[in-house]
Amino acid sequence: MKKMIQITLLTAFVVLVTASFSYAELSVTGNTNFPFFHLGCLIIGGLIIISLKRKYNKLYLSEAIGSFALYALLVSIFTVPVADALKNFIL
Repeated sequence: MKKMIQITLLTAFVVLVTASFSYAELSVTGNTNFPFFHLGCLIIGGLIIISLKRKYNKLYLSEAIGSFALYALLVSIFTVPVADALKNFIL
């Protein structure tokens, strides 16, 4: 029962982070330049982390949430608006 609750919490976290990424990108880029590839990578990465949590009992919930949060940060860094903002900040 504890494992099922942890998987449900992890799934909710993945869905919320993915939805917030989609909303942020849509509000910044608009309909014309939406990064569908990045969104797909984020969804596939979330599914992989959820399946790893289901398969391995020794994987803690905090490790799974932390790894997905870092993965989402990595994916968001390589989108066009963030890259442009970093370029303007450095130069």
